[in-house]
Amino acid sequence: MEQLSDLRHRIDYIDKEISRLFLQRMDVAAKVAEYKRATGTGVFDPARERANIAAASERVPPELASYAGTLESILMEASREAQHRALGRRSTLTASLATALDEAPATFPAHAHVACQGVEGAFQQIATERIFRRPTIAYYGTFEDVFTAVERGEADYGVLPIENSTAGSVNQVYDLMMRHSFYIVRSCRLKIDHNLLVRPGTHKEDVRIVYSHQQAINQCAGFIASIPGCRVHVCENTARAAEHVANSSDPGIGALASRACAELYGLEVAQANVQDNSNNYTRFACIAKDLTIFPGADRASFMMTVDHRPGALYNVLSRFYALGINLIKLESRPIPGRDFEFMFYFDVECPAASEDFAALLDSLSDACEELRYLGSYLEVV
Repeated sequence: MEQLSDLRHRIDYIDKEISRLFLQRMDVAAKVAEYKRATGTGVFDPARERANIAAASERVPPELASYAGTLESILMEASREAQHRALGRRSTLTASLATALDEAPATFPAHAHVACQGVEGAFQQIATERIFRRPTIAYYGTFEDVFTAVERGEADYGVLPIENSTAGSVNQVYDLMMRHSFYIVRSCRLKIDHNLLVRPGTHKEDVRIVYSHQQAINQCAGFIASIPGCRVHVCENTARAAEHVANSSDPGIGALASRACAELYGLEVAQANVQDNSNNYTRFACIAKDLTIFPGADRASFMMTVDHRPGALYNVLSRFYALGINLIKLESRPIPGRDFEFMFYFDVECPAASEDFAALLDSLSDACEELRYLGSYLEVV
């Protein structure tokens, strides 16, 4: 039996040979780029890439086929990216990114006209005032109304909740993203403290119906269960729930909402901080009509679909790994009218001005069936 040290020496030698051959391959790729420059040939040849990956998989035993195919895919991706750089050719998305970076404003605006869903006192209002120092807020009835207001230019920006650390993603907002055109220009992470608000003189023991938004109800499920016989009534947002309680003469109702709503609507806090998890945060996205990248943007979001075949999603994820870019969120939502097909949402950590990010845009453009870049932004807390 060979000694472990001898086996490791052999592996080290093979790895060095792989590195040497990789450099040879990249040198040939540079010559291919020169040929394509002279002939005006496109860099991406999907038929050839599929054939090479299939051939690499067939050259090894079946149990190693997927690894060989993945290795070949990474090699071809490195070659393609090197050719793009040598030719100075970038994807449409990369060109849009470059334009946005060139035209980037010096600072984020302090004042703006902002669309929010709900009424005064909603958490969207609190998030908006965290993002902008002096916002002028217009309230709309639904999340879709906010998207539409931004698209039509009725508002400079819109602020929408996208996920909660306890209850998860706001699926309604993610589904609306498929139908509307927008870019994320900033995000905000806001600590959410829910309180049981009641009319003056009402006690917790008197409450039989709790009004609130579905997300707040989910976040306070344990507290609601502790109230004997309590029922819930879903409202469009927490502020609207507080407003309803304030306008009602029913002594048996309460609302789950912010302490600001208690002051705004003349209610009392029957019990404070009733969320099940004290570490309860909601992320809000600030959207705009046009792609604008403000200083400090180090996060980016994407929507994409991939081919309905084995390994298609892995092929996309490998691009992040190859470029050393951290993927911090992956969400999937069913595409209406397309059975068992999904839209994927990605959030990544990467400065918008970095070369790696431009390389990622070029790489993803070839790997996806459909790709939408939703913008680069800074998250405030």
